[in-house]
Amino acid sequence: MREISYMEALREAIRQAMEKDERVFVIGEDIGIYGGAFGVTAGLIDQFGSQRIIDTPISEAGIAGACVGAAVTGMRPIGEIQFSDFVVISMEQLVMQGAKMRFMFGGKAQLPFVMRLASGSGTGAAAQHSESLENWFVHVPGLKVVMPSSPYDAKGLLLSSLAENNPVMFFEHKLLYKTKGPVPEEMYTIPLGQSHVVREGSHLTIIATSVMVMRAQQAADTLVKEGIEVEIIDPRTLKPLDMVPIVKSVIKTGKALIVHEAVKTGGFGGEISAAIMESEAFAYLDAPVHRLAGLDMPIPYNRTLEYHSVPQVENIVEEARKLVKGAY
Repeated sequence: MREISYMEALREAIRQAMEKDERVFVIGEDIGIYGGAFGVTAGLIDQFGSQRIIDTPISEAGIAGACVGAAVTGMRPIGEIQFSDFVVISMEQLVMQGAKMRFMFGGKAQLPFVMRLASGSGTGAAAQHSESLENWFVHVPGLKVVMPSSPYDAKGLLLSSLAENNPVMFFEHKLLYKTKGPVPEEMYTIPLGQSHVVREGSHLTIIATSVMVMRAQQAADTLVKEGIEVEIIDPRTLKPLDMVPIVKSVIKTGKALIVHEAVKTGGFGGEISAAIMESEAFAYLDAPVHRLAGLDMPIPYNRTLEYHSVPQVENIVEEARKLVKGAY
């Protein structure tokens, strides 16, 4: 199978969805001639024109409001927020309107839009352009939250999200855009709410999201040389969350480590930990469930400080060793 980048997989999904359904359009800042801040929409304006690849002023509230309004009147918009941090400006449109409208109209209104958000640290973009805010939206009934970690998942999950009749918050980590992997040319979907066992193992379950899936795999390559076999599970969608493979894995290994980039306090790791504790896996635990997450601080501009503010491969290796060897 051919290999393409995460960015190219997203662009292909958008292109195929737009070719299939004329109701699909993209709206955001610099997505037209410029091709998007990270190049995802490059070239699409040449194929579809400025009526379907719509450049906006610098107004995230306007982008989100246009998506809500267009969706409720029958269109299927894709909004792009250049940096996920600035989604805060559109919270009224997304949380007060988009998330609640279908419920408030008794299901008669549909809100089929996807909000794409470039998320995460690692590019030296400092405190206002590097946050991981996904759990804010997990907390809001009516929104679905997706975090693909590979090119294959990026395309399949985006096409599934575009088929939804509910709003989807689609978080794309900036460090993943250039990563490559096998992706089919044809259209395919990955159902929302279906966790993926990325790697099988018997000594420890690591539940990781987004870029942390890649780092967990790198950590597992180191740990296996020490005789530690790690099982890695990627939830892929935080909402809806598929706990079945996670519970099954923890029953097998007896130990769980949850890794995400967002700050630890109020992060999604706490939700997964609680779900494990409330499940049948609790009786099989040989150690407390551990969380490895970002520090409770804004992301620093200094690249060395930025590096140490979120989990890295060596941190995952160290934490996994402690759990497996009982040195926690």
